[in-house]
Amino acid sequence: MKKYISAFLLAGFLGVTSCDSNFEELNTDPNRADATVFDPNLILPIAANGYGGMISGYSGAILFQSMWIQAMASTSTGGANYYSNADKYVISGSTNSYIANVWNNGYSTASRIQQMQKLARTKGMNNLVAVGGIFKVLTLSFVSDIYGDIPYSDALKGDEGITQPKYDSQSQAYIAMLTELEASLVALSPTGDAIRNDVIYKGDIAKWRRFGYSLMLKMAMRLVKKDAAAGRTWVQKAVAGGVFSSTADDALIPGDEANGYSNSSANALNVPDDIYEVRWSKKMIDYLKATNDPRLPLVAEVPNPGLAANRSGDPGNSNPNVQIGLPNGFDLRGGQFDISRHPDFPGGTGTGNDIAPIGAYSRPTSLYRNRNAPVFALTYAEVQLLLAEAALRGWTTGSPADYYRNGVTAAFTSMAKFGGASISANSIASYVAANPLDVSSMDASMKMINEQIWATTSLFANFVEAWNNWKRSGFPNLTPVNFPGNFSSGQIPRRQPFPNGETSLNADALNGAISRMGGDDWITRTWWDGGN
Repeated sequence: MKKYISAFLLAGFLGVTSCDSNFEELNTDPNRADATVFDPNLILPIAANGYGGMISGYSGAILFQSMWIQAMASTSTGGANYYSNADKYVISGSTNSYIANVWNNGYSTASRIQQMQKLARTKGMNNLVAVGGIFKVLTLSFVSDIYGDIPYSDALKGDEGITQPKYDSQSQAYIAMLTELEASLVALSPTGDAIRNDVIYKGDIAKWRRFGYSLMLKMAMRLVKKDAAAGRTWVQKAVAGGVFSSTADDALIPGDEANGYSNSSANALNVPDDIYEVRWSKKMIDYLKATNDPRLPLVAEVPNPGLAANRSGDPGNSNPNVQIGLPNGFDLRGGQFDISRHPDFPGGTGTGNDIAPIGAYSRPTSLYRNRNAPVFALTYAEVQLLLAEAALRGWTTGSPADYYRNGVTAAFTSMAKFGGASISANSIASYVAANPLDVSSMDASMKMINEQIWATTSLFANFVEAWNNWKRSGFPNLTPVNFPGNFSSGQIPRRQPFPNGETSLNADALNGAISRMGGDDWITRTWWDGGN
């Protein structure tokens, strides 16, 4: 990725020094090339990297949603007590900082996209403007899904003198974003300007179009409990426009460790404290084992015995039969919540001073420690599973069972994109044949589809999406942790509070949003959240 981003500086240098011998031009700072020289395509990979960092790692996904959604678990004691935010809904020393990460990163990324679009318009780069519109909606819809009401119609207009933008209600913002998304997709043209420096689709306009309509589908399905009529309309527009057609359309943001653009989740899971503390949850391992899911040996391993081995990245035992998920809500402090008191506690591993009390529980394999792994932004698997539900609701044509089978097949196939082992075609075929969609009732089908979305997005390390879909659908059925001193009244958090900085920077608009939403805590529901 660095070759794209470094070109940001190179283009400015060449553009300025290749003019003539004029002294003023030769002494112009090459890193501050003006709009006549600068190619706005150079901003696109910076925005992509910003978005990838926002939806992964310590920006929030690992520290909050990975365990709220009970895909992962942690005893969150010792060196990695910051996982108490996720596993037990308990404040750690930097929680207020974590709360603000998505907000700050999201608006920073959206601002870059806005500047890219403005410059592209002056150069007649209509396709780049349209791609920017898709990317801006992708970014700010993610922010809204986490916080609720956000500045949208007035946002990113500091150069127009709007420094305290109003907050749009989430219902208004969502329709405005879908409308902007549609306009951007209509504007894309295969005969227009070429998209360069594109780390996601390498300038393929057809894939950007399918991505945009797939994003439209995902956003439309958020509306099932609050505005079904609008949801159905936008689903039908997405399907008519053309969503992802295969796993080749997966939207992946590449990692590039050698040049400083590592996968953010992998960076976190390479920290020795995190390697030890972060485990797959009992909920996840039990789900995978119940159907002999072939993803299990790819994603889970029991570390070698002892604390030193548990804190290292040395490969463990990935035999599916030995995998055990860690229950959420336990610690290692010796009291009533000590994991050793759990009736199914398997015992620690190691001897003497090298004992690992949680050493027998399954942790993520090296797939998740690969700093060159991509960030999974949106996949064909997720799209097919959403279409399965849309067909079940009568919002689109086609067989829910067929969409479900396609989604599961793609979920298994795309695991190879982490850069590790793949699942054989025979294993995939055997699994989907043995585990067809349960069509005995609508509830049975809904449960199966949305549990698969939970598992698939979680195993792709897209934990925020797993959380959002749980809020939307109510599946899987999760039992909240009620640990002493938790910040959410013993409920699974439904949103993140607004960053503290907004109180001083934009207090009136913020207070209006809080009043409209009915509060600013971890369990205040956003507009579309009506799943359970």
